[in-house]
Amino acid sequence: MGYSFDLDDVLFLRSAEGRAAVAELSGLALTGKSRLSDVAAARRLVGERFAAAALETAVLRRKAESKLDGGGEWLFTDAALQQATASVVARHRAQRLAGRDVHDVTCSIGADLAAVAAVARRSVGSDLDRVRLLMARHNLAAAGLDAAVVEADALRPVTRDTVVLADPARRDEGGRRRWDPADLVPPLDELLDVYAGRDLVIKCAPGLDFAAVPDDVEAEVISLDGGVREAALWFGSPADPTVRRRASVLRSDGGAWSITDAEPDDCPAEDVREWIVDPDGAVVRAGLVRHYAARHGLVQLDPRIAYLTGDVPPPGVRAFRVVEHGRFNEKALRTLLRKHDVGRLEILVRGVDVDPDALRRRLKPKGAQEASVVITRVGDQAMAYLCRAERT
Repeated sequence: MGYSFDLDDVLFLRSAEGRAAVAELSGLALTGKSRLSDVAAARRLVGERFAAAALETAVLRRKAESKLDGGGEWLFTDAALQQATASVVARHRAQRLAGRDVHDVTCSIGADLAAVAAVARRSVGSDLDRVRLLMARHNLAAAGLDAAVVEADALRPVTRDTVVLADPARRDEGGRRRWDPADLVPPLDELLDVYAGRDLVIKCAPGLDFAAVPDDVEAEVISLDGGVREAALWFGSPADPTVRRRASVLRSDGGAWSITDAEPDDCPAEDVREWIVDPDGAVVRAGLVRHYAARHGLVQLDPRIAYLTGDVPPPGVRAFRVVEHGRFNEKALRTLLRKHDVGRLEILVRGVDVDPDALRRRLKPKGAQEASVVITRVGDQAMAYLCRAERT
């Protein structure tokens, strides 16, 4: 759960003494093995009262380095950092709000608000957690950004004519994060009632049931560096009226592309060709596999399965060049691995009941070569495709 900060902790951390202490503690190992010595160092440096707050901040800043730009100067709670939107994703979303007046009604420690403040005409953030609000003020100042930060209930509107941005928190009960929309804080249905008719953006879990999304709402699934991060629901003028589903694929190096259900989805199912392509998770989760295939001249191996095949893979993806294929059979696959001297084996499975780790142990590959095997259902038959993975 992490250390529970109070207002005095935050005020100390913002002071010159607090900043200097955290900077010094950041040079320690900050590992599980060094915990006792790190705690002792913190107590010697700032005394018992603020040792835990200073040490926790040093640990959280190290965790934030790969997630938040400028996080080395920010203040967090552990839960707030876990839920904070990665800077690359926050900037992507904020660009659609550039030049608008935006109110982040669940601003927490300010990760989304910072991205919005950089491009919006005017921006305001609000929350009920006073500790996080004080952290948000510090974080925005550290980033050199200007936004109003006020205490307010997300379910009691305090602005008009703004785009409302909301990121409901997930309840954590017994260490288990819950994803039922009714268990969000504030609840999703209450947010929708309160802001009915308003321009609204709601950040959601990527496991969103798109069947429950109204037809006039744009649902966007976002991935970063190959991992699906979140979904966003766009209401009113920020939404594209021609789009119901969008997949946005982002990379930390700045690369980005999107695909929507407004594009053609002509995609037959055919026999395997030279390459197998596993679309990005955002494309799969948004239900846009056929649209992605049509864009890149690919076809499906099976109309119910997300694996695609073609003569030329899309640029910039990790694709699988087919070496041999046939019906899935462990004995035949073991023979095939020996034939190609495969010792390092990646196993990808979709549509069949196969545990990759258990299968790898049974196959016991021994050889000098590396390969991938794609196991999937085609019609009513399980098929195996021995491949060489390549970056196109």
